[in-house]
Amino acid sequence: MENLVLYRKYRPQSFKDFVGQEHIVKTLANEIAMGNISHAYLFSGPRGTGKTTLARLFAKAVCCQNLKGFEPCNECPACLEINKGKTVDLIEIDTASNRGIDDVKELREGIKFSPSFLKYKVLILDESHQLSKDAANALLKILEEPPAHAIFILATTELHKMIPTILSRCQRFDFHKIPGPQIIEKLASICEQEKVKIEREALALIAANAEGALRDAESILDQVISFLPDIKITAQDVQNILGLVDITLAIKFSDLLIKKDAKGAISFLNDNLEKGLDPVEFAKTFINYLRKILILQVSPDLDGYAVAELEQTAQNLVKQQAKEIKPEDLRKLLKLFLEAERKIKYAAIPQLPLEIAIVESCGTV
Repeated sequence: MENLVLYRKYRPQSFKDFVGQEHIVKTLANEIAMGNISHAYLFSGPRGTGKTTLARLFAKAVCCQNLKGFEPCNECPACLEINKGKTVDLIEIDTASNRGIDDVKELREGIKFSPSFLKYKVLILDESHQLSKDAANALLKILEEPPAHAIFILATTELHKMIPTILSRCQRFDFHKIPGPQIIEKLASICEQEKVKIEREALALIAANAEGALRDAESILDQVISFLPDIKITAQDVQNILGLVDITLAIKFSDLLIKKDAKGAISFLNDNLEKGLDPVEFAKTFINYLRKILILQVSPDLDGYAVAELEQTAQNLVKQQAKEIKPEDLRKLLKLFLEAERKIKYAAIPQLPLEIAIVESCGTV
């Protein structure tokens, strides 16, 4: 039996199991239910947010022979062939390695022929922004005069690199980072099915470090389970195995700096370094944390860009500190710790740049 990694093993097979992107799922579901299918779609957004997974689900739904509302039945021959990855009518191309005009010309010739088995011939172009200029223009020609039996789904993490004429030929859907609570629930469901015992705090740590990318979170969980398959996994285990930094450390550290407690901050830093905390990862996590506060200080309405991936308790703590720290102190902290993070790799004593930043930010010397 094939031993699949978690993100492939638990890839959703129906829309109801898909995590996040509710605004996109609802629109696509309406199109499927009404039979109002476009010839070209563009899925753009951060990595690991479900672009290619939703593209496959959509392809399966439009080709399903026993559609249940808008959900694929997963039982008909068309669904079974797609689930097994055996149909030649669903074509996935990674344009990072197939980006030339000859590749697109070959595609243009193949797309002319009617599907051999499915209702549609569906082409998924992953990382489509990497097409060369000539290849993009050749693709545009196909999109301008598409065969009736063809559906194109372009996926990209860099929308700004797509040529405007291609954008104008597609229905565009913008994917967002997946909120932390949704990632945690998905990871908890996987652990339950895998019969893995794990603390909620450990799942929260994995979700926070995945930064809104479910696929990354599932990959981290996979790695953790492979290290500790037979014991209950704690947040400390996750930190030790992967060198991840719990955001609660950044919150506590920030609280000490807000209080100008240089002694407490240095003790806190070194105590955690002795426990195996990586100074570079800590600096990155703390800078990212300060960025969250900066965004919230600009406007609380921007919380979707700042804290969406965090659990509610952590969100509340970040929002509270955003009110407590003075804007000028925040800017000073950011400058000092950005400089410290750059110097750590060259320092004879790795934590020294961080200690200097602590002392300067607290005005001790």
